[in-house]
Amino acid sequence: MKIKFTTLAENTASYMGLLGEWGWSILIDVENTRILLDTGGPRGTAVYNALKMGIDLSSIDKIVLSHGHADHTGGLREMLTMMRKKVEIIAHPDIWTAKYRKTKDSSSYIGIPFQRRELESLGASFTLSSEPVRLTDNVTTTGEIPMVTDYEQLDAAQCVMENGDFKLDPLLDDLAIVIKNNSALEVITGCAHHGIVNTLYRAQQLTGLSSINTVLGGTHLYRATEKRIDNTIAEIKKLKVKKLGVSHCTGFHACSRLAEALDDAFFVNNAGTCLILSG
Repeated sequence: MKIKFTTLAENTASYMGLLGEWGWSILIDVENTRILLDTGGPRGTAVYNALKMGIDLSSIDKIVLSHGHADHTGGLREMLTMMRKKVEIIAHPDIWTAKYRKTKDSSSYIGIPFQRRELESLGASFTLSSEPVRLTDNVTTTGEIPMVTDYEQLDAAQCVMENGDFKLDPLLDDLAIVIKNNSALEVITGCAHHGIVNTLYRAQQLTGLSSINTVLGGTHLYRATEKRIDNTIAEIKKLKVKKLGVSHCTGFHACSRLAEALDDAFFVNNAGTCLILSG
């Protein structure tokens, strides 16, 4: 099986002419289907970079939203405007909850910055499910990811508004894409808010396969403790992940730790990175 991954939006850019923005968007070409995971932040870098790379956005068959934060959905309106067609958008129902970042001194809205009706008028057709959704014969979303490990915890600053009060966001909408590539797995995350290790466990549980070839995307380690980073590295080694391409919310410190521990298995996956796999 031939699979092509093209990163459209990420915090940093891999070469001149592309833009970086705090956010995430990756294009997946697999089994004659073009799937877009996330649409980047509200400044529209996903669309800008795609056009710079000569990508025809109207060729996208499906859009998957990993969760409802603006840095993953902020480019959705511009993306739909450029696509100029009806397109299925697969996500968890909780993408529409009112999401905030709450600290001791302030709070700010960080949810989807658009109304559903407006997006539907631009061609969006939402398929909302808490369960895995099959995208092609060998590609599926994870659905909700169980939190199994004791060291991967939700970010206490991520909140939802319920009845006028801030409460910890359980981020049930956190999902990833899993590809069965012969006898191995390719796992593409959004932010991995439920933990990168929990995400990999979920991929194995869903497919019945244990071998993990490539992991791409955010790992949400940018504010992790050293203990969590240590445990994550140990488990990634135990799982024998062949390639780990991190992005977005991983953070520079965690990147350096992962790079030192994993050596050639590690790389930074930024905007403009193109990875082609042959199964």
